[in-house]
Amino acid sequence: MAWSFHKRIKIIPGVHLNLSKSGISTSIGIKGASMTFGKSGTYLNNSVPLLGINSRHKLSGSSPQPQVYLPNEPIEVLDNIFSADIHEITSQNMLGVKEAILLAQQQRKELKSDLLKIQATLSASKTKLVLSYIFLYGLIKKSIPESLKINISAQKEAIKQTSVQIDNCYVKLDIEFEPEIQEKYDRLVKAFGNLTTSHKIWDVTSAHFQDRVAARSSASTIVNKRDVKFAFKSLIDIRSNFQALYFENANGADLYFYPSFIIMYSNNTNFAIIGLDEINLQQSYVRFTETGTVPRDSKVIDRTWAKVNKNGTPDKRFKGNYQIPIAKYGQINLRTSTGLNEEYEFSNYEFTEAFGQSFRDYQTTIKQLK
Repeated sequence: MAWSFHKRIKIIPGVHLNLSKSGISTSIGIKGASMTFGKSGTYLNNSVPLLGINSRHKLSGSSPQPQVYLPNEPIEVLDNIFSADIHEITSQNMLGVKEAILLAQQQRKELKSDLLKIQATLSASKTKLVLSYIFLYGLIKKSIPESLKINISAQKEAIKQTSVQIDNCYVKLDIEFEPEIQEKYDRLVKAFGNLTTSHKIWDVTSAHFQDRVAARSSASTIVNKRDVKFAFKSLIDIRSNFQALYFENANGADLYFYPSFIIMYSNNTNFAIIGLDEINLQQSYVRFTETGTVPRDSKVIDRTWAKVNKNGTPDKRFKGNYQIPIAKYGQINLRTSTGLNEEYEFSNYEFTEAFGQSFRDYQTTIKQLK
């Protein structure tokens, strides 16, 4: 059955999501393919508040090489740092958006199935046409090949139209910013662009205490981190005049930041949508005892020793004891009450700070316009 739908959802002041999808299905008869277009619509207007964020200092995140924090940083230590099950995280007020994406996926699946049937029928029609000439009955009764040619032409057109509809089967996201919001969002995008150029971006996946005295170390916490990438990248199911802010996740679903919500995406059936008003983004820095190479865009703010006494002096019992740099890294933690729990570190602290500030400004501006 051919169908289409259109939803218009008001998410925040000055930002409108026009969620639309239309499709074509094709029924194939003995005498060719007939294309059926259908139109119906529902309209939904929801207003979703966008709140400010809590900027408390906490730790969360994931990578293969263990690295350590100095003890004077206020942190919350977790054994493993990852988000809850993807099906538990979706915001209640984002269920309509998730439904729209699922419907687009279902329509695309049905259209692809239709396309395979049309292609099979076209192949059969071409075979029949060739056989009609080989066995001469097509030459005797000319209406047979003429009918087959008409069917072939209709089937080719059906394939063309169905392919177009498959390509157009998505959720369309139209953004109309009020000037003040546009300015803040542009700054956020620019800050994110700078953040993506950090020489190193890590997803912190675990953190635990260590006995400083027994380890003869200046750090009381050991973390595991993995290299990840941030970029401008959008999902196939959503099309817009801008790209999402993409956060790769080393131990779970990747994050796609849109102007009013975040999509945590594992695959086309496992994803969650979180309202931006629910995000608790915390931005700070860590004094990191770097046992590896200090990234070229990081600042060394202090030094310690590979083996150190409790008072910070080098432990002279260890021959060849050497100094270790302490680098200043940026840190961003993302949490929600429904189970989002991700932490990232960045070699460029200044870019991290700028992104955190622009994110706060964007949300604050929206809150003031409510």
